[in-house]
Amino acid sequence: MVFKKLLGAIGVGGPSVDTVLSNPSTYPGAPLTGNVNLVGGTQDAAIEHITLGLITRMEVEGGGGDYSAVTDFLRVPVTGPMRLAPGQRLALPFRIDMPWETPITTVYGQTLRGMVMGVRTEVAIARAIDKGDLDPVHVHPLPIHQRILDAFAQLGFRFKSADLEYGQIYGVHQTLPFYQEIEYFPPQHYAAAGINEVELTFVTSPHQVEVVLEFDKRGGLFTQGHDTYGRYTVSHGDADTTDWRQVVDGWVRQAVDRRKSMPGFGHPQPGYGGYGHPQPGYGHGHHGHYRQGGHGHHGHYRRGGHGMGGAAMGIVGGLAAGYLAGEAIEEIGESFEDFGE
Repeated sequence: MVFKKLLGAIGVGGPSVDTVLSNPSTYPGAPLTGNVNLVGGTQDAAIEHITLGLITRMEVEGGGGDYSAVTDFLRVPVTGPMRLAPGQRLALPFRIDMPWETPITTVYGQTLRGMVMGVRTEVAIARAIDKGDLDPVHVHPLPIHQRILDAFAQLGFRFKSADLEYGQIYGVHQTLPFYQEIEYFPPQHYAAAGINEVELTFVTSPHQVEVVLEFDKRGGLFTQGHDTYGRYTVSHGDADTTDWRQVVDGWVRQAVDRRKSMPGFGHPQPGYGGYGHPQPGYGHGHHGHYRQGGHGHHGHYRRGGHGMGGAAMGIVGGLAAGYLAGEAIEEIGESFEDFGE
């Protein structure tokens, strides 16, 4: 998509800007490229700077309850001070290196329900800042992400929703101020074993991915309830050399075993959880995620929406059905309009 807006900072006759992405689809750790195209107006324009921002929405816990906040989690300068002559045309190339922790917004070619992301162009001119509309950006899973998502779907987990939570995960190095939660309803055989809900978080780095699983958010992330956590380190190189369905099933069964052994859970049962280097300090209800900012041990998650019916199975059409909302494209468009206000 292209955004085009007559800059209003210097009134009628000011320059215009088109920001064009070479390809709006990208991946964590991959580049996003394009051009900012400027056309001079009827008079000289002294541009102070042009900056691109990656914009998304996250959930924040406040004293009065949870609320949504829009944040530009990465800002990239395109140019510093420059003059644009009347009628002058300039194409300013840019490259945004997507952070490895960038959340996934697109699965099987469609927008993941609950996720929005875009690029916004900020132009400072005549001592005023003009922020344009948002260009949607589609962040696809890396191979290791995709294999794990496929495994959950193949095991019969039904996608519920996804969002970004402001905060840090205990014991995990993060470079972004939020983390993504992908929520699932379990199939019947896991539900019968005591698993009511599963949340999946990827914290990705150049060489590996920390996979954090949370089961049964009954008291919230920060309370000493009966939640079970698992954290595993997996390598990008294992994406195509591992039976991920078996591995994910083992992770879930480990959580089931922990629940069966409560209140002294936390010790994996033989045969489960051996893959992916389980990390110490997980498996107890009082460990897991925490949020910086002085709010202590409070639940901060948001439950939203109803799960989509039907178990997603191992073919692309069936897998995709579990992840998508029919109104996804319209919703993301409306969200971008709201962000641009």
